Amino acid sequence: MGINLGARHMTAARTDDDAFQALFTAEYGRVVGIANRVLADPHEAEDVAQEVFIDFHRLHSASADYAPAWLHRAAAHSSLNRLRGARRRQKREFAQAIEEGERTLDPQKQLEMDEDRRRVREALGRMAPKPAAVLVLRAGGLSYAEVAQALGVGISQIGTLLRRAEDTLRKEVTRGTPN
Repeated sequence: MGINLGARHMTAARTDDDAFQALFTAEYGRVVGIANRVLADPHEAEDVAQEVFIDFHRLHSASADYAPAWLHRAAAHSSLNRLRGARRRQKREFAQAIEEGERTLDPQKQLEMDEDRRRVREALGRMAPKPAAVLVLRAGGLSYAEVAQALGVGISQIGTLLRRAEDTLRKEVTRGTPN
């Protein structure tokens, strides 16, 4: 009986695969066509079609009556989503380019900033490990609680440790600056 169930299961799987293959063959061109009308890019349209068929195969039976309609609707929605995503990405990239353009410094200013950063790194290297770590962790965006946990100290000590570390850093940067 176990062999019979296994054989029946394999036959059912083969039948499902055959049904999906038939559905794919019958509808692939139309799904790509729908996507291409929206995207005007044959390669992108083929990508959408593949995603749509994969999603359908994962979620539905290929022999379902609604299969062609589902595929067509999914192709339209997926294509429109890609179009919207591309527009959002373009806007984001354009805004970022403008922002970067505004931040672009003249070479002299960039050189000065690089020199300041180098001096701060050198000063951090001359500091004791704990105060340097407090500054680095806090500058890295960690909260007082997270810094305290990372260093194994009480949260109530972080404010004091941070102020002392900042004072030490100022002295070290000044000490390392040629007069």
